[in-house]
Amino acid sequence: MEFARIGFPGSVSGGISPVRRLVAISAALLVLLLGGCSDTSSEPAPADAATPPTSQSTVDLSALPDATTFGTTPDAPSDPAPRKGTDGVVLRVEQDTAVYDSVRGKAIARLPASQFKSPTWIPIVAERGDWARVLLPSRPNGSTGWVRSGSDKVHKARSRHVVNVDVDARRLVVLENGREIGSWEVGVGKEASPTPKGRTFILASIRETVNDYSPIVLPLGTHSETYKTYGGGPGTVALHGWPDPSVFGSASSDGCVRVPADALSLLRSLPLGTLVRLR
Repeated sequence: MEFARIGFPGSVSGGISPVRRLVAISAALLVLLLGGCSDTSSEPAPADAATPPTSQSTVDLSALPDATTFGTTPDAPSDPAPRKGTDGVVLRVEQDTAVYDSVRGKAIARLPASQFKSPTWIPIVAERGDWARVLLPSRPNGSTGWVRSGSDKVHKARSRHVVNVDVDARRLVVLENGREIGSWEVGVGKEASPTPKGRTFILASIRETVNDYSPIVLPLGTHSETYKTYGGGPGTVALHGWPDPSVFGSASSDGCVRVPADALSLLRSLPLGTLVRLR
């Protein structure tokens, strides 16, 4: 992969372990990467359910598009219930693995074992036998895919947390086992570059060493719908701090969610793969 400076819309231009793991990236790598900035859905039986399972050993992963924040997975099915929660189950990808368009379907992407030097943890939004439908961090927003959850390449865990962001009300709430443990006014995307809505997740945790607007940046598995690129990167939306408190409660960023310091302190402690609902 060729690393470009990845912009987090809403940062510099005015615009998180197992899982509780904080990833420190060297300044040199950050210069390459950063430009600034519960219900499980049920799935009907697929038409090809009687078809013998695809053998992953026959899939050439190198020929598939990467399911990363830098990648695009054009054949990925869209999230069937973007406003719903999940049951909190997340999938840890131990080895690069194939993503399919349906149970026993066609391989459409390669899901790598790490994202931003963080281990890959992604939410499960539906299950069928030993298959799991997961949210993907690639474009287009709302991309999903099926992986073999019974494979030795992956294992399951559970996150007790959910992050709800009411974009219109400009408020972020963190829940633990359904109980509110924090609520803050936050800054969101301005009208010309709104924060995208839908369900996503905490993709990684990056210690900021290049800019001083936030000590930690938490990239999400979603992108700006306004900027195809931002700061030389793919326009990944993130949760991050902001030094000027006047932005909280306003729509002034280029798409990211700006949070107060105490909110960031809690958010950075949450497990990777934690569901984030932007509503």
